[in-house]
Amino acid sequence: MFANLSDRLTSTFRNLRGKGRLSEADIDGTIREIRRALLDADVAVSVVRTFTGNVRERALGMEVSESLNPGQQVVKIVNEELVAILGGETRSLKYAKTGPTVIMLAGLQGAGKTTLAGKLAHYLKEQGQTPLLVAADLQRPNAVTQLQVVGERAGVPVFAPEPGVTREGEKERGNPVKVAKKGLKEAQTKQYSVVIVDTAGRLGVDAELMKQAGDIRKAVDPHEVLFVIDSMIGQDAVNTALAFQQGVDFTGVVLTKLDGDARGGAALSVAEITGRPIMFASTGEKLDEFEVFHPDRMASRILDMGDVLSLIEQAEKAFDEDESKRMADKVAKGEDFTLSDFLSQMQQLKNMGSMKKMLTMLPGMGQMRDQIDNFDERELVRTEAMIQSMTPAERDNPKLLNGSRRTRIANGSGTTVAQINTLVKRFADAQQMMRSISKGGGMPQMPGAGGGPGAFGGMPGGKKSRGKQAPQRKVKGKSGNPAKRAQQEAQAKSGPVAPAGSAFGLGAPQEPKELDAAKLNADLGKYLGR
Repeated sequence: MFANLSDRLTSTFRNLRGKGRLSEADIDGTIREIRRALLDADVAVSVVRTFTGNVRERALGMEVSESLNPGQQVVKIVNEELVAILGGETRSLKYAKTGPTVIMLAGLQGAGKTTLAGKLAHYLKEQGQTPLLVAADLQRPNAVTQLQVVGERAGVPVFAPEPGVTREGEKERGNPVKVAKKGLKEAQTKQYSVVIVDTAGRLGVDAELMKQAGDIRKAVDPHEVLFVIDSMIGQDAVNTALAFQQGVDFTGVVLTKLDGDARGGAALSVAEITGRPIMFASTGEKLDEFEVFHPDRMASRILDMGDVLSLIEQAEKAFDEDESKRMADKVAKGEDFTLSDFLSQMQQLKNMGSMKKMLTMLPGMGQMRDQIDNFDERELVRTEAMIQSMTPAERDNPKLLNGSRRTRIANGSGTTVAQINTLVKRFADAQQMMRSISKGGGMPQMPGAGGGPGAFGGMPGGKKSRGKQAPQRKVKGKSGNPAKRAQQEAQAKSGPVAPAGSAFGLGAPQEPKELDAAKLNADLGKYLGR
């Protein structure tokens, strides 16, 4: 969503590189470009004015003028101000001390409240809570049915005593306030720890919407009221947020559709305008594509600094600790990396989610956005199919893969023999790398980077690798003496032999001779004409 803004800001900061001192004109030019980038991203004008004013004031002060690298200091200031307008600190849910914690969802129709209710329930279930979904949206056609489907996918019970509207043009059936009250009583009776109330929305802000939301709030007295906002609606998001703040007074904001291609101004405006923190963000259609909103991490993403902490958290959730320990022990013992191991690691990588999203969390990946967008994630599925079409013996020993076996695997996986050949070649490279790591050589060097420990040309300790040997140098002017010629050939293979005790082949240090003063005086006399 913030791709265009990120590109504009990083391009602006690129002009500050290498400057030992920033003049007032340099800073004003940078602020001007930042202002344009934010306005193009649909950020509210008042927020842009406050943001650029703070950045300019700090950039013109002693903070930048006395720094060793003023360009990086300006980037640091922009990053800190971005964190400030995004809310400053991460805000977590506040749970009730006794009884169930009540969370009420509010927002316009189409913002994604019902889907978000399922995602939030799924998230809370993973945190050890026992949530209950309450279907209090009786106005939108099949909203109750949708919540039941989402709840079933999340493995969370849904309290729905009223069917609600089932088709267009049908009048609203049931009282949402009574449904919310009954849902809270149901949770108290069956000892659910969290109650999530899904309320109705409207296509626009009106008095009826606000009255119903206010009545539900009074009836259940929620501990948290989350305003669900569509990140793609632009400037109107701010007006809607202010209207709901006055009518319902929400405690936090949830951004949906953050994976869209809109400019993202709502996310940068709503926290600053309303003074309410952004607590969660929905980043996709799946139930697990839902995350806690961290202002500092989002600012780092916008400035193309990556989000390594979120990447690590995803890896900790997806990777099997026992499997990781088994692989570490295998590498430590020097055992060969097999295609079965490769398949296991790839399947755990898939559990982390979209490969494209993971790549965008790495620092500097904004410069490779086109390559990331063109990356075909189906390649992982094809690779998995190819390996699963092999027998266990073939996975453990790829040398068994002759022509007929490769044809069979290609037919079984719906691929071509050329793709099988490519897989085997890439796996051989990976296997060679793992061998080098297990022998303590570190990561192999790239071709053309020279030899040395861990390189493909040799292993630590002077042992030769199984790869191609370096070509021997030609010996010029071979001696006719067989013994001397053998010595020349041996020297050509091992390189020039330095004397014992030498450094870098410069020869051993000689013992200093005793200085003869009379001889030195006579030699100097020749040059001085004496």
